[in-house]
Amino acid sequence: MQFFRLGLLLVVVCSTMADGAEDRPGGDAARAAMRRAVDFFRTRCSAHGGYVYRVSSDGRYREGEEAVGPDTAWIEPPGTPAVGRAYLDAWRLTRDEFLLQAARETAQALLQGQLTSGGWSNEIEFAPEERAKHAYRVDHHPGNDVGRLRRSTTFDDDKSQSAARFLMELDEALKFQDAELHEASRFALDAFVEAQYPNGAWPQQFVGQHQSNASTSQVVSAAQAANYPAEWPREFPAVKYSMLYTLNDGLMSDMLALMFDAADVYQEDRYRQAAIRGADFLLLAQMPDPQPGWAQQYNESMHPAWARKFEPPALSGSESQGVMRTLMEAYLRTGDPRYIATLPKAIDYYRKSLLDDGQLARFYELRTNRPLYFTREYRLTYDDSDLPTHYAFVVGSGLDAIARQLDEVRAASVPVARTEPGRRPPHLSSKLAETATTLIETLDEPRAWVERARMKAASQSGEIDVIDSKTFARNLVRLAEYVAAVENSR
Repeated sequence: MQFFRLGLLLVVVCSTMADGAEDRPGGDAARAAMRRAVDFFRTRCSAHGGYVYRVSSDGRYREGEEAVGPDTAWIEPPGTPAVGRAYLDAWRLTRDEFLLQAARETAQALLQGQLTSGGWSNEIEFAPEERAKHAYRVDHHPGNDVGRLRRSTTFDDDKSQSAARFLMELDEALKFQDAELHEASRFALDAFVEAQYPNGAWPQQFVGQHQSNASTSQVVSAAQAANYPAEWPREFPAVKYSMLYTLNDGLMSDMLALMFDAADVYQEDRYRQAAIRGADFLLLAQMPDPQPGWAQQYNESMHPAWARKFEPPALSGSESQGVMRTLMEAYLRTGDPRYIATLPKAIDYYRKSLLDDGQLARFYELRTNRPLYFTREYRLTYDDSDLPTHYAFVVGSGLDAIARQLDEVRAASVPVARTEPGRRPPHLSSKLAETATTLIETLDEPRAWVERARMKAASQSGEIDVIDSKTFARNLVRLAEYVAAVENSR
């Protein structure tokens, strides 16, 4: 994750086209291919303007993290917000109005799924019977009796953050003239600020105002630093973890990115201050010696804590790498040297913790630093021979890249301002033309990029033909880059 997610400016740095320029596809052909792909995706893969991860090419099956029906849209990328941002990025490159229309349609789906708590849950339900179980803003108001309805905003896996970011960037692109969109965007961001704990952390989920979050009897302190518990339960305690101070799955990194950019888009200092409080929490969350890294989540005493049954109190080899990158970005945005002062110590600690194969364990035991694993029956162990397959208990090391980035950050002029999305034109190259040619040629009937994959609802069939949202979004933007590159080369 990085802060400057300002549109998919996939600039291909290759040699400019020389020989063979006459063989490249024309910009009109690429535009036509984009329109065919978008028309099909909007009409055949959409759920009321929202999207899921993948749809079978015959339309029988749909799925996000789980199999869903035709009236359910998914939030987590590459679901609805990610597709919407692809439409928006492609419009920025080409200025084709049908792309902006598609982005606005996707935004309307998100507005239909915004909860009274301000954000989004895993999915948006459009069927009346299922929809009646959720406290959607367009159907209810915070003052109404929504206590029995599902109203929890989730920040897990970039769900609410990605939705709010897309709405914010579309609001900016429309010059803040769409009143409904503008209000929904600001409502989400303000709710996220309200959900922030006094120490700068965010929970994984929240149901409304911060006072509701604190009702779990937590006593939050704005100054308590991370520390080791005297002891911790080796058996999974099966307690609710959604209110913990959460770093898992890049939650804090995504939130800081959103808040820094929101401060620039809306010229509101309270968003910037929320980002700074979040960065300060990451400093508080760094464990003291002998393990100056970060855990995935912390309790009210700032002790590493259990979350799911395979996520014990431990130092994290995965999330910590994201935290280090986030602190460097916080330094670039603020110029505050505190955010990078402690990184060499963390890098050195994790380098000393590398496994024999050069990778990092997902979990390191508190104090002993021994790698921790789980058996397939979810028993905590030091043995990695019987791991569950659904979760990465060993992760790659990006420590060398992080160290190089730190050197570059130290040499940078700070603070760095946000760059307006879409300003930099792509470069026309032989590689970009080759990519566009391939995408046009592989846009199969029924006007989609079809690939083979397994789907949960059709698992007995093995791999089937599917249309994947991630592939669609990536290919759409690549074609848009090519269109822009051709026109800029004239």
